[in-house]
Amino acid sequence: MIRNILERAGIVVLISSFFLSALVSADEKKPVEVKKRDKCPVCGMFVARYPDWIAQVIFNDGTYDVFDGPKDMFKYYFNLKEYNPSRNPADIASIYVTEYYSAKLTDAHKVLFVLGSDVYGPMGKELVPVGTPERAKEFMRDHKGRSMLKFEEVKPGDLR
Repeated sequence: MIRNILERAGIVVLISSFFLSALVSADEKKPVEVKKRDKCPVCGMFVARYPDWIAQVIFNDGTYDVFDGPKDMFKYYFNLKEYNPSRNPADIASIYVTEYYSAKLTDAHKVLFVLGSDVYGPMGKELVPVGTPERAKEFMRDHKGRSMLKFEEVKPGDLR
């Protein structure tokens, strides 16, 4: 009898966690397809010209801003009221960056950003998104990276 109760409780927990994860992922917006006319709100460059560096901020209502690299995306993120006065951080559903090795848009919270390397983006020195700690260490060795940071560790002073 106790085993039966525990099995049922386990099923309830499993079903509950499935629905909870579905609700959480329902809020996450998928990457958008960048259009030729999309401009970076920070520097004004046409973003589609730089597919290896694209970054995106997607809002809860489905609107978005795209960037020619993570550095400009962070400038925008840290100064949201300057670049998009009608928005606040709670309006952001998802942030994507193009991971260096796969060249695929990846959740910015799931990569490491390598600073101070010899790899330059469209705007010069760039925070290079790398998918795993092992690959980030390899990238740092190969490209003279200075440090690696998680999304939440990046500060405005790192954007110079």
